Amino acid sequence: MTSSSRRRPKGRGPQEPEELPHDSAAAMDPEPDPESVARAILLRQLTGAPRSRRQLEDALARKGVDEALGARLLDRFTEVGLIDDAEYAQMLVRSQVASRSLARRALVQELRRKGIADEHAEEALAQVDDESEEAAARELLRRRWRSGPGVDPQVQARRAMAMLGRKGYSSGLSSRLVREMVDHTDRGLDEHGADAD
Repeated sequence: MTSSSRRRPKGRGPQEPEELPHDSAAAMDPEPDPESVARAILLRQLTGAPRSRRQLEDALARKGVDEALGARLLDRFTEVGLIDDAEYAQMLVRSQVASRSLARRALVQELRRKGIADEHAEEALAQVDDESEEAAARELLRRRWRSGPGVDPQVQARRAMAMLGRKGYSSGLSSRLVREMVDHTDRGLDEHGADAD
């Protein structure tokens, strides 16, 4: 046995793992930098879709990011234009009107839920006037209205009122449009002789 083999510490055979090389990732950065982690969370959130500052704050909080660090990064993202609640509010209103036919009352709730400040919400809601809101309600009602044999007009009217209410339309506008739809349906039946004796 050579002197070098006698000096080898017990239990350190060649089959046992040695210390990590100094240039390995684990040796160089055993714990990720909290700022890098937080920045990655924000960028991932913003890659999927635009988000409000409040939504991003909530995402950071869920991941346990320090509040002060999160606020500093959110401020920086806002400075460089990656977070813009005013623009986000405009986009949200346009998309919710187009895809879900929401009225202003429902849009206000949606904007609040996303954490949009009142001044940004008001600016965004200005693009929905009474005329466009009525047109959207009328089109929604036309698409959802069913008529024909076996459809009770009173049941249909109640369902239509409930649906318009869920979308945020006022009861006054909803009742007027539903009455018009019932009258139109009744006239259509009369014209085609469905109610003839």
